[in-house]
Amino acid sequence: MTLHGDAREVLSLWTAPDGAQEALRREYLAHLASFPDGMLRECLPGHITASAVIVDPRGEKAVLTLHRGLRMWLQTGGHCEPGDSSLAQAALREATEESGVAELSLLPDPVRLDKHWVPCGGGTWHLDVQYAAVARNGAPLIRAESESDDLDWFPADDLPEPTDAACRSLVRAAAHAVRTVVDSG
Repeated sequence: MTLHGDAREVLSLWTAPDGAQEALRREYLAHLASFPDGMLRECLPGHITASAVIVDPRGEKAVLTLHRGLRMWLQTGGHCEPGDSSLAQAALREATEESGVAELSLLPDPVRLDKHWVPCGGGTWHLDVQYAAVARNGAPLIRAESESDDLDWFPADDLPEPTDAACRSLVRAAAHAVRTVVDSG
């Protein structure tokens, strides 16, 4: 299956938690139907991206990176690459590259979607599919110097500033998803 096909399947099967997320899910599917290159950064009307917030096994702490260009604390993630086989693999690759944590466990389904304007390519939309990745407690971090100015663990309910509402919502959703898995396991 192609990355484009995987994205269509993931988004078709994903159950959105609310009406706003459902509207984004439908918009992402329409984007993929309209743009055969809709997964790649070269698609300038917008492109699907993949990210993951890294949390500890209890959902109490999260890893954020101080994004070099945006100067904000955000989750790991970014552009899908031609070699990525799936959205989940792209999110896991980005999280591993940007955090240096080699043993991450990705929850199988996205936890949120977020559409945001970015300056890449002269300005375009990122249609981000967001996952939760679990790292063992206290996993050492190795910052990707080319991508961020800082990287650290933070309490999930007390994130550093500056960040944004989308990142705070993602951390809440990821922490909740991880706690749900732990409580049901």
